[in-house]
Amino acid sequence: MQDANADLGADLRLVMITGPSGAGRSSAINALEDLGFESIDNMPMSLIPRLLEGPPLPHPLALGVDVRNRDFSSEAMIEMIDSLHRMPGISAELLYLDCDAGTLMRRFSETRRRHPLNPGGIPLPGIENELELLLPVRSRADVLIDTSTLTPHQLRAEIGQWFAPKSGAPMVLSVQSFSYKRGLPRGVDMVFDCRFLANPHWQPALRALDGRDSAVTAHIEADPRFNDFFERVRDLILSLLDAFVDEGKTSLTLAFGCTGGKHRSVALAEKMAHTLAEQGWRVSKRHRELERRGTATALAEQG
Repeated sequence: MQDANADLGADLRLVMITGPSGAGRSSAINALEDLGFESIDNMPMSLIPRLLEGPPLPHPLALGVDVRNRDFSSEAMIEMIDSLHRMPGISAELLYLDCDAGTLMRRFSETRRRHPLNPGGIPLPGIENELELLLPVRSRADVLIDTSTLTPHQLRAEIGQWFAPKSGAPMVLSVQSFSYKRGLPRGVDMVFDCRFLANPHWQPALRALDGRDSAVTAHIEADPRFNDFFERVRDLILSLLDAFVDEGKTSLTLAFGCTGGKHRSVALAEKMAHTLAEQGWRVSKRHRELERRGTATALAEQG
C-alpha cells in the first residue's frame, strides 16, 4: 500500500479524530488504518508531545481523542491543536465527526450503550453536555464530516476522499459560508464579501428559508450584479488553483460571507462548490451558521 504520508514530503501527517460519542470515531480510525495510518485511540493528550518527540515515525499517525480521555477539556484540545501546528516536521489536521442529537440518542438506544458523561442514567443529558462541550473544538475542525445520515460504508468512502493517498486533483477545496457578525472563520485562505447582493431576509416568504432553497437562490441570482460577481470570482479562483498546487498546497479554504450567514453566503458557497466540482476538483462544503443553528435546534427539540 502506498504510504499516505508520501504526499507531504518529509513531514509526518497527523490526524486527530474527535467528535461526540456515537458519531463514528472507531469506524473512522479503522478506515484510516486501512489507508496506511498507524492509529492510537483514546491516547492521553499529555502523552502526545512525548510520542512526537520520539524517534521518527515511519507511517502517518491517526489519534482518537474524546471525552473519555482522563485529561480532556475543550481548552486543552485547542491548545494541543495550536501546539501541533507550531511543531516543525508535523502536518496536523483535526477531523471532527459530527452528528445530530436525535441520531445519537437513537444509536445509543439501539446499542444499549451508556454515555460516558452520564453512565448511570439515560444517554440524553450526556449527549447534550458533550455537544456543548465540544462546540469550541468543532469550530477548529480542518475536516468536518456529519455522520447523521451516513452508513458505515459511506463514512469509509468519505474518509477515503479526504485522507487516501492523493491521485488526480492534488488539492482538496473547502467552500464555506459565514456571518460577518460572528467574525471570519479560522484558517480561511480566500474571503469574498457578498453583502451587496439582494438580501432575501427582507422578503417575508423567503426569510425562514436558507440559501440552499431554490426560491432563495433565484431571488439572489435575479440581482443584476450577481452574474458579473460570480463569474469574476470563479475565474479568479480557477486561475489560481494550479499555482497553489505548484507551491505544494494540499488544501485550500474559500469563504463567502454575508450579514447573517443564512441566505446569500450559503447560496454563493453552494454554487461555487458545484462549479469547482464540475471542473474536477475535490470539494467539500460547510455552512458555519446553519451548523450552529442545527445543533441548537436539535438540543432544544430533545429538551
